[in-house]
Amino acid sequence: MPPDRASATDANRASLFADYDLGGFFDEVFDADNHVRPHYAPLLAGLDRFTPEDLVRRARIRDAAFRSQGITFTVYDEGEGIERTFPMDLLPRIVPADEWQHIEDGLVQRVTALNSFLDDLYVGEGAAIHDGIIPIWLVETSDGFNREAFGIPVPLGARCLVAGVDLVRDGEGTYLVLEDNLRNPSGVSYVIENRVAMTRVLPTVFANQQIRSVDHYGRSLLNALNRVAPPASGDRPTVVVLTPGVFNSAYFEHVFLASQMGVELVEGRDLVVDDHVVSMRTTQGLQRVDVIYRRIDDAFLDPVVFRSDSTLGVPGLMAAARAGNVTIANAVGNGVADDKAVYAYVPELIRYYLGEEPILPNVDTYLLWDEDQRSEVLDRLDELVIKPVAEAGGYGIVIGPAASDAELEACRVNIEADPRNYIAQEVVSLSRHPSLVDDHLEGRHIDLRPFVLSGGDIEVIPGGLTRVAMQRGSLVVSSSQGGGSKDTWVLAKGAELVVDSDAETHDGTEPAADDVEELS
Repeated sequence: MPPDRASATDANRASLFADYDLGGFFDEVFDADNHVRPHYAPLLAGLDRFTPEDLVRRARIRDAAFRSQGITFTVYDEGEGIERTFPMDLLPRIVPADEWQHIEDGLVQRVTALNSFLDDLYVGEGAAIHDGIIPIWLVETSDGFNREAFGIPVPLGARCLVAGVDLVRDGEGTYLVLEDNLRNPSGVSYVIENRVAMTRVLPTVFANQQIRSVDHYGRSLLNALNRVAPPASGDRPTVVVLTPGVFNSAYFEHVFLASQMGVELVEGRDLVVDDHVVSMRTTQGLQRVDVIYRRIDDAFLDPVVFRSDSTLGVPGLMAAARAGNVTIANAVGNGVADDKAVYAYVPELIRYYLGEEPILPNVDTYLLWDEDQRSEVLDRLDELVIKPVAEAGGYGIVIGPAASDAELEACRVNIEADPRNYIAQEVVSLSRHPSLVDDHLEGRHIDLRPFVLSGGDIEVIPGGLTRVAMQRGSLVVSSSQGGGSKDTWVLAKGAELVVDSDAETHDGTEPAADDVEELS
């Protein structure tokens, strides 16, 4: 590299990482001695071609493209929903192949055990309960437990057809399971759109890299849904995506997935049940429906058996499922297994159903109905994280070290009033990743939500949604509370990131007009 180019790229990196502080956390890009981890070195070399101003311009282009495509998410603040462009940070997360293999093995193991537990609970003998692996009272008092699911089989036992398992890395870089999302896990559309954005907004950085693809997700999801169709549906089952409608916070994703699979997006009013058969209204008349990928919670699915005031669901849907004429994915009643108290028993469920040691450990968790554990937690409230067992999206969480005295006291009162409704966990020092803040890079805490498909074989989509806490110091990464995301690159086996040092240097201009039009 000529001296002038070398000095320019050194200056660019110095500007981007000015005052970058590891903060004592595990950093995904830099080791404890502030050396770049080998699998990130080529990426940073590629970014050296860009000045801070260049990246800011690229970020504006990304935001404009996301707005024009309607890539949004609703953030709820003080009871009001605010639709906003889904934030994507320009620096991708990179996972080496061997590291990903460990994650993938652990996810396959975990989802296999969870499917076994749910199938055993709803259509089996409840063996894990009878053998004392998990208390029956805990299961039956779970907000996600649903008696209406008893006796309704799911083909291939794929009750968690789509699972989103949230992973974090602690201060040592160990991957831990933070929680399981087994009802209607969202976010996969942003995984795919983030990848598209990266290839077009920073094409020279992405080019020639051996990164595993994520754009096959729609095909994989459709294949999984087809495999769980009722036997009577034949070789070409009819699959639909059931949405609550345009006012749902994840409506963009519902539209996106229906489009990716090439199936109809329907609302409850578009479906009708007659003689325990579900049909879809079309301009050619009624068409039988075999598989429903629902993005509606259990309580709103069927007003005949659940909430009678629901206008979102389909009257008679549960009877059709019980008759074996339609498959609902994810299965009704899955919420019992992503109850945060049941989460604490998943390692034992893995040992029980699979006879294996868990590959991915849980975060250390305290069950507050246990008097001894509750007493210890109440003595250490300011050191722990307290979570309601049935909430999602980061709502209701109290992070002890950051909470005020009043918040801690209110938390104490809530626990003592209803200890079943809460768990406590040790604070995990979530790993951090450089993220673009204005015109420089700062460390922000991240997690990872990989998506796992069941339906015979279990498939883990390479990468997943890396979520970013956009506020400095915050541990809350949830999209519903303003978190952002990163593209997640899983390197192919035997591959190394490659940067062509002789590639044409960036000249400070915007991407070509046709590239921007493609994105928008």
